[in-house]
Amino acid sequence: MTLYLLPNLLFTETEEIRLLPPAAGQALAKLEGLIAESPKEGRLYLKRFGRKELPLAFLSEHTSEKEVDALLEPMKKGKVWGLISDAGMPCLADPGALLVRRAREAQVKIAAFCGPSSILLALILCGMQGQRFSFHGYLPREEDKRCLALKELEKRASREESTQLFIETPYRNEALVASALLALGPKTYFGIALDLTAETEEVYCLPVQEWKKRTLPRLDKRPAVFLIGTR
Repeated sequence: MTLYLLPNLLFTETEEIRLLPPAAGQALAKLEGLIAESPKEGRLYLKRFGRKELPLAFLSEHTSEKEVDALLEPMKKGKVWGLISDAGMPCLADPGALLVRRAREAQVKIAAFCGPSSILLALILCGMQGQRFSFHGYLPREEDKRCLALKELEKRASREESTQLFIETPYRNEALVASALLALGPKTYFGIALDLTAETEEVYCLPVQEWKKRTLPRLDKRPAVFLIGTR
């Protein structure tokens, strides 16, 4: 009765040999089923490792607690299943945390394998404070509320000497950056990490006053992580 937490690629075009540990492939060879966020990503993951015949189950932000409990039934009966996120590590900006908690309550053995995480990659590639940091998921969509949230994160970053990280739906990246440059103080550092692990990867970390002097990178429809800090 085992649940393997397996890393996934952030970009499907990236070579898995560079980012996924061999131990994850070895664990996948033992699987009797796989839990994924979507059918497409589940099938792609299995194909990548030559395991197209495995049963698939699905876990998303819309999965109810009752349905999560049902996902554990095969493991309670002694089966070995795996959990993947659509991109990166399970449970980080991903709905897998409840399944893991329920698995612990049911005394299902859990093993995790390290792989790419956009949150951690953005933090280390920007060179911002790594001793104290927080991830906040998505900020409000409405511009006035978004600006207020950005100001609060700026205050927290200054007060705690910490880094504040968040994400946005790719087609709203431009609106978010516009709000950040409007709401944040000139000396506050603002980081943008785009297309992490892809060949088109770009990472920037500059004071707001410097951002306002330069042309922004192309932001539309590109997966991004944003950071606020005092450096």
